Amino acid sequence: MFLQIASLALIALLAYAAFSDATRFTIPNWLSLAIVVLFPVGALLAGFGWAEAGNHLLAGLLALVFGMALFAPGWVGGGDAKLFAATAFWFGWPGVAVFLIHTVLVGGVLVLALILLRKVLPLAGISPSRLEGSALAPAAPVPYGIAIAGGAYWSLPATVFAIQF
Repeated sequence: MFLQIASLALIALLAYAAFSDATRFTIPNWLSLAIVVLFPVGALLAGFGWAEAGNHLLAGLLALVFGMALFAPGWVGGGDAKLFAATAFWFGWPGVAVFLIHTVLVGGVLVLALILLRKVLPLAGISPSRLEGSALAPAAPVPYGIAIAGGAYWSLPATVFAIQF
């Protein structure tokens, strides 16, 4: 039961990160930190040994390096890189690869949806000025925190952190 509470807390933190990114284009550092701090609690409740905990730590650190490599040329935001790395702790190796694939797929759908909406809304009579400050504005960045949360939600059922009802 306590493991499920930790998993629900992870889900709630990811939902807030997605909401924050969608509405303000920022993911607060405290969210990524909370996800990282929550992981040892989840690991203890799941009965991880040192080797398995180290596996998850390695996955998170590799995800951080990967995220920093994407952040350096400006392909993703710093909050996105930190959120991806913090969430990767929960998946370990090789689960982080599945999480990455799911995140990329959700991100692709998100980008296609934004492109479509950015084209269709002006045709529906909604002026671009009304969309300013939102993800639907013509030149707005993609709030990739949504894709990271979606990728995590898609990947979580295959882990020991899956919520059982």
